[in-house]
Amino acid sequence: MAERVVGLISGTSVDGIDVAVAEFRAHGDELELRPVGEFEHPYPGRLREELLEALPPAAVGAGRLTKLDTEAGQAFAEAAQRAIDRFGPADLISSLGQTVFHWVEDGRARGTLQLGRPAWIAERTGLPVIADLRSRDVAAGGQGAPLAAVLDRLWLRDLAESTAEPAIALNIGGIANITVVEPGGHTIAYDTGPGNALLDLAAQRLTGARSDLDGALAARGQVRDELLRRLLAEPYYQAKPPKSTGRELFDADYLGSATQGMEISPEDLLATLTELTARTIGEACRRHRARTVVASGGGVENPVLLRKLTARLDGARLVVSDELGLPRGAKEAYLTALLGWLTWHGVAADVPSATGARGPRLLGSITPGAGPLTLPPPRTQGITRLRVAGKGPWTVGETDAPR
Repeated sequence: MAERVVGLISGTSVDGIDVAVAEFRAHGDELELRPVGEFEHPYPGRLREELLEALPPAAVGAGRLTKLDTEAGQAFAEAAQRAIDRFGPADLISSLGQTVFHWVEDGRARGTLQLGRPAWIAERTGLPVIADLRSRDVAAGGQGAPLAAVLDRLWLRDLAESTAEPAIALNIGGIANITVVEPGGHTIAYDTGPGNALLDLAAQRLTGARSDLDGALAARGQVRDELLRRLLAEPYYQAKPPKSTGRELFDADYLGSATQGMEISPEDLLATLTELTARTIGEACRRHRARTVVASGGGVENPVLLRKLTARLDGARLVVSDELGLPRGAKEAYLTALLGWLTWHGVAADVPSATGARGPRLLGSITPGAGPLTLPPPRTQGITRLRVAGKGPWTVGETDAPR
């Protein structure tokens, strides 16, 4: 029997709410994921700007945080209902919310906060909602990130085994992260450092634009070696995994400190920050000797960044996740749907070798929908592989979302 899950997430770039609808079928220890459709739902009014203004190093009071949590929850509810209206009925909604703070101290995650209260989603749609998917892993000693490791381990295991070489899944969002999947399934994952976060911050401060579209400014600039040396001196890059980071480190104060006393053009600044992202990702990939890197996330849309990254991969093949069936802009939303399905069926959804948790844990808290909460019997057989089927539903008509 196929089950349909709506996945919702807004990443560290705070671009909007990524929505994906997935149908799942289990066949023994293999899970089949069929993408039904996906889209990006914009935050209404000034909510995006208000969320960005609340990120570190800003000081935000309890009243402001409550308002943002409520308004984000209402926006996520609207996105979920829009998915149901467009793609048809669903069984479950899974939400990773909007991360506003990831508390890391002395290399250890101490707490994490995502906004987007799930009660609003449940009230709007009448469906059960699985949310707060990071906290249990943190409570178990893990980093609470990158949770993408659970999808990547199941999805890329056959690729790693068929080539007898490690395969890497790379996501370039506000923060970049990799998952290294070795033949046999052993997996590690961690944040490599900034993806688009510093690039977007610089573009907005210098030009008023949300990003350096297509890397146009960076393409006209020159890498400033002194600034690059300052940026690469950040201790995070030398820390051993498991590790995670976020905008609470790579923020406006960080960029201001790095450029203090320097006169630098917008073009040179963006060229240097693009080089930083490419170099830190490339060095991490080379360290694990992978020959295939499967990339997704908003950074994939930046051709200048991709060219620099390809040059840093020491001959490894760089492919976009679309080639393996998962749309590059919606992969994390499909991941969120998977996390919800696993929790719903009583299957641990973290990867301790990636997050550093003391052991496998069921993730998330469940908010009931309109009726009594009735979970399926917990699975007695684990899931070891994920197969992505061709796009489209098993049971309903045309569902492709406009891209």
